[in-house]
Amino acid sequence: MPKRSSRPKKIAPIPPLVVENPPLPPPEPTSQSARMAYFNRELSWLAFDRRVLEQAQNEGNPLLERVKFLAIFSSNLDEFFEIRVAGLIEQVDSNVTEPSIDGLGPREQLRRIHSVVASLLDDQHRCWHGQLMPALAAADIHFKTADQLSQSELNWVKTYFREQVYPVLTPLAVDQSHPFPQLGNKTLNVVVSLDNPDIPDLVGFMAILPVPRILPRLVGIEPSRHGPQRYIFLSEIIKLCASELFPGYRIHGAHAFRVTRNSDLYIDEEEAENLLKKIEEELRNLRRGAAVRLEIEEGVDDRTFAALCDHLGLSHEYVFRLPGPLNLMRLMSLYDLIDRPDLKFPAFTPALPPVLQAPERIFDVIREQDLLLHHPYDSFTPVIDFVEQAARDPQVFALKQTLYRTSGDSPIVRALIEASQNGKQVTALVELKARFDEANNIQWARQLEEAGVHVVYGVVGLKIHCKCSLVVRREAKGLRHYVHLGTGNYNPRTARSYTDLSFFTCRDHITGEVASLFNSLTGFSRSPSFQHLLVAPYNLHTRIQELIGREAEHARAGQPARILAKMNNLVDGSTIENLYAASRAGVRIDLIVRGTCCLVPGIHGLSENIRVRGTVGRYLEHARAFYFENHGGDSLVLAGSADWMSRNFFRRAEVLFPIEAPELRRRVLDDLFPREFQDNENARELHANGAYLPVARRDGEPSFSAQDYFMAAAANRAPLPD
Repeated sequence: MPKRSSRPKKIAPIPPLVVENPPLPPPEPTSQSARMAYFNRELSWLAFDRRVLEQAQNEGNPLLERVKFLAIFSSNLDEFFEIRVAGLIEQVDSNVTEPSIDGLGPREQLRRIHSVVASLLDDQHRCWHGQLMPALAAADIHFKTADQLSQSELNWVKTYFREQVYPVLTPLAVDQSHPFPQLGNKTLNVVVSLDNPDIPDLVGFMAILPVPRILPRLVGIEPSRHGPQRYIFLSEIIKLCASELFPGYRIHGAHAFRVTRNSDLYIDEEEAENLLKKIEEELRNLRRGAAVRLEIEEGVDDRTFAALCDHLGLSHEYVFRLPGPLNLMRLMSLYDLIDRPDLKFPAFTPALPPVLQAPERIFDVIREQDLLLHHPYDSFTPVIDFVEQAARDPQVFALKQTLYRTSGDSPIVRALIEASQNGKQVTALVELKARFDEANNIQWARQLEEAGVHVVYGVVGLKIHCKCSLVVRREAKGLRHYVHLGTGNYNPRTARSYTDLSFFTCRDHITGEVASLFNSLTGFSRSPSFQHLLVAPYNLHTRIQELIGREAEHARAGQPARILAKMNNLVDGSTIENLYAASRAGVRIDLIVRGTCCLVPGIHGLSENIRVRGTVGRYLEHARAFYFENHGGDSLVLAGSADWMSRNFFRRAEVLFPIEAPELRRRVLDDLFPREFQDNENARELHANGAYLPVARRDGEPSFSAQDYFMAAAANRAPLPD
């Protein structure tokens, strides 16, 4: 890479790969457009999960990858109910009637959610039973139900039940003397309806079998046997053998069910003197959170069904009767159980740039030039090297690090511990409230504290979501700061499956502001000043609105104006309003929004200059990058941790950083954005009616996948083996 030069002059905007027509003139908004200004946040999120399901339905994907997408869809839907639906139910229970940004009240949102989810679940199970199971069988991978077992398979299953399952099951009667048991969130349970043949007039006994999490939900039948692989769900085994748990009783039916509970944390940080202990208490309380969904197999009798709903306090609108199996997220284990490379995406090894081949030179390299990595196409190893070398380098005095989510065996955490043991000043900002990772983060926080690391548990009222690592190193000319800033978490595992950007620099005006940010988060600072970084909750929202407004002003003056933005979610109302205003002014706006998008594109008089597309593919699109064409005569390229949501602007600590080196700007403007807008394979375009439709291809235009392109480009960049 060439050495750093001074701030470049204006770089030409990227080619118009999305829309070839010039921007439309700025018409006045109509009353119809005003009524259609927003998509509902929850329904937009469900539209994203439908695109995940479409990947499972896509016969062009390898078979086991399709199974994996089906599992991801199920996992996503679980989280949606645990957090989003749970919040709406709370609003209804609290008599909150205030509508959301799109005008829908909580009760109406729940009604529409139920309708959409019911349709999604029908499609999910049709995909499993009608597409994936037959395709797996054709590949000699068979899924059996109890009535499909051969005699030898039946004997094996019954033996497995007696030896592996029966000893850990505890049947729980439900009657006047036995209260309804407390069922864990998303745990597998089997409800059994039975009666006593000696008392024929007394019918309708009910018992519940909670299934311990320790038992595998997917069981290989006679795994040592050669030939086709055969699997059965644990719920099928338990239903088949349920009578062994109730000797003397007559079984009328056994059906699997699971309960989803409210899983959001309720913490008044002003009242919580010890945030660590308070979060641990709340994690325990989550097991007893209010039920927000019941999933149960079809065929359960009405008496048992009504009893379950009554005990759980759920109306039927939160209940889904399914053909089974429940919780298809458990199919995720199949991917690792089956060693069939022919049924998976081809293996890919991330590229390690030649300039970063020697970890011990990483600070020398950063001193010579800024670096930008695009994961997972570029290796995450340099990010680990950055922290590890800081821990071992005797010239490094201090190391400061944010941790939002990290892996179970984190080399980043190990390096921080090593740095502290080597006598360096180490500070870690650990976000205890990272949803669903709270328990892991508590564990890491305690290990860090035991090693002498100064651990800061976030800031009252904020989540620490920014991705920052700061190294202070003594050199010949004095102390120098080195920083890593990113769009993704310091997690080597997710770095192999999430697309993210990593940026390294030692530019004083950037590193100085990162140091100020750490001081603000660990100490006291009500209004820190940032001139180059966009930092939430201080100046990020204001600056984004100014940048959008500036493009609109230039468009009205007949000057070049364009906005490109790639993010996970677009929800913030004032940002959407300003994008609409920029569109009316004639600014061409192209957005890549992976998940929730409340902005409605393509409405005459409001958003006809805005195009929105989202991509779901082999990797989870997670990078955030932004381009404002006319920034005081120069273009501005930003990347960082923040989506355009109120929570990112006001309730999280976030950082967007400028990319200034000409060669790195060209990589974003001439490669990353154009290739993503060129994608016509995994990308879907959002239309004004809320539908995500495949990107239209011109006659003769070949299929193009941006992710495949980036993998091929990384392979070409990788050095040849010796």
